[in-house]
Amino acid sequence: MMFPASLKSTWHHVRYIPLWSAMTMSRWRKFDKRSRALGNAVGWAMRWFPPARRRFEQEVLRVYPDMPREARLRLCRDMGRNMGRTLFEIYHSTEFQTRQDRFDVSGPGLAALERAQAAGKGAIIVSGHFGQWDAVRAVLKSRGMETGAVYRPQKNRHYQRRLLAGIEAAGLPILATGAVGTKGLVRHLRKGGIVAILLDEKYAEGARLPFLGHDAMTSLSAAQLALRYDIPMVPAYGTRTGDGSRFAVSFEEAIPHTDSLTMTGAFNDSLSSRILADPDQWYWMLRRWKGA
Repeated sequence: MMFPASLKSTWHHVRYIPLWSAMTMSRWRKFDKRSRALGNAVGWAMRWFPPARRRFEQEVLRVYPDMPREARLRLCRDMGRNMGRTLFEIYHSTEFQTRQDRFDVSGPGLAALERAQAAGKGAIIVSGHFGQWDAVRAVLKSRGMETGAVYRPQKNRHYQRRLLAGIEAAGLPILATGAVGTKGLVRHLRKGGIVAILLDEKYAEGARLPFLGHDAMTSLSAAQLALRYDIPMVPAYGTRTGDGSRFAVSFEEAIPHTDSLTMTGAFNDSLSSRILADPDQWYWMLRRWKGA
């Protein structure tokens, strides 16, 4: 069904008002307090907005079928808080990147990236909607390894404008999903660039691979590119720690080059283990198993 342009514009405004209000009302406060304020607002909405809660529970019960209702509601709220804080930090990426003292960096994958860059080769970071995923790019940018990203454009023009500006502030180029973005991605890698790809969204043209114990349609593109251009594919995560304002940024060992199915399966296992350890840090609203 097609809507008139004026009605669509009005609907975009209406849907953006809650987020705009939450950020505007706390704009005079310090960064951490503003982050927590938006996190609490999103956590409250997840807990008390039935459509969102039902969608969340449908996914969680697939993985945790015996989880008691109170535990599910608590997880729903905590996930919302974490995702609200992540959204705030991406929207305010320039300020977020100045907080390098909050990032605790570890893992052998960082050395693999440095070796690739020293050899003039590109590299691929693979991660998911877990913790503060853009903390990974913030760390790399601070070390002179600016990292682009692949993103899915938002339908709401207000969200799109704010989100794209934040993602761009963390590193360029930013490449939209689709044929044009793929061509730009290939050019960037061939020139020795680094790009981050979130591989936990459903990809209808992908392969059916286990994820959190259930088959999920998964893109093989990252592994295929890593094999084609002989570049490292490194799983990396920015896990929230403490009160949620510090981040354990971990670069795991580069996934060994074998074949695209095996490599992508290894990433799914990597992300699954992170989620099982900290389920409140993954965005359960992706409908990850739909159509699998």
